[in-house]
Amino acid sequence: MEKKSIFQLIHMIEQVRNENIVRFTREFPYPVSISPILVLGELRAKGPRKQVDLAEVIGYTKGAMTNIATKLVDLGLAERLYDDNDRRTIHLQITPKGIEALKEAQKIGEKLYIELFEVFDDEELKQYINLQKKLIANMKNKKL
Repeated sequence: MEKKSIFQLIHMIEQVRNENIVRFTREFPYPVSISPILVLGELRAKGPRKQVDLAEVIGYTKGAMTNIATKLVDLGLAERLYDDNDRRTIHLQITPKGIEALKEAQKIGEKLYIELFEVFDDEELKQYINLQKKLIANMKNKKL
């Protein structure tokens, strides 16, 4: 594949991603970006977690995770749990309000993706899914 095509493809992927983020942010009623929502999803799936563990799993720096955690706590979407035996050990836990916010985020995300992919007919959608599977398999094989 020629270099020009690669950069054109990268640009197009970024345009789609950025437009989805802008649309999501417009519709989501909380003043947070996608990153805190990923954290809420991890907390809901696996329960209370140390911020350092969350940062590692999701791929953020410790500082970024601290900022995300503070924002989530300030909005009442998560809470910090302190260990009675070691006050230095702090876990982040999703709150009921956080669960509702996550459900809303998932609903908005689903709506946006349905709108995005409705441009494809059934055959194009099958091709797109197969191409995505191929990319994911390549990433896993090469540890990209």
